[in-house]
Amino acid sequence: KSEISAIGEIGLDYFVKSVDRTAQQHLFEQQLNIAKTTQLPILLHVRKAHDQVLATLRRKHFPYGGIVHAFSGSYQQAMQYIKRGFCIGVGGTITYSRATRVRKIVKELPSESLVLETDAPDIPPAEHHGKCNLPEYLPEIVESLAALRGETEETVKTYTSSNAKRVLGLP
Repeated sequence: KSEISAIGEIGLDYFVKSVDRTAQQHLFEQQLNIAKTTQLPILLHVRKAHDQVLATLRRKHFPYGGIVHAFSGSYQQAMQYIKRGFCIGVGGTITYSRATRVRKIVKELPSESLVLETDAPDIPPAEHHGKCNLPEYLPEIVESLAALRGETEETVKTYTSSNAKRVLGLP
């Protein structure tokens, strides 16, 4: 088996208005083709473009799932990704009390759809706001997710690790 677990980060980023969306779309589709050819899951980077990414995944009939990194969409969009074999990446954003929408979403999503991520050096947990994010802060994300969902930290660690291994085809 290949040592490559996934193709990524790929996707669409419409946050910056001046970026050529047509060129992004073309490159995203070419990257999806690589993932389909190699039969690998993808790690999605999506900002302000969830509907467009979901439409592309449907149109291209992408069957290998993956992880939606630093998810920021709606509950309905999350469920569409999950139905397509994706897990939802949960990171430092959930540690901010003002992130009410994403906190509500991760509380409601099925446990088999969640994975943890650091996104180091970006999106540090609230206690480290304004600083460089580090992987060693992951326990703070576990603690927040467990509190939000009313679960033990051990439970969260178990299912998020299992999900990551499953979606990435790791032993």
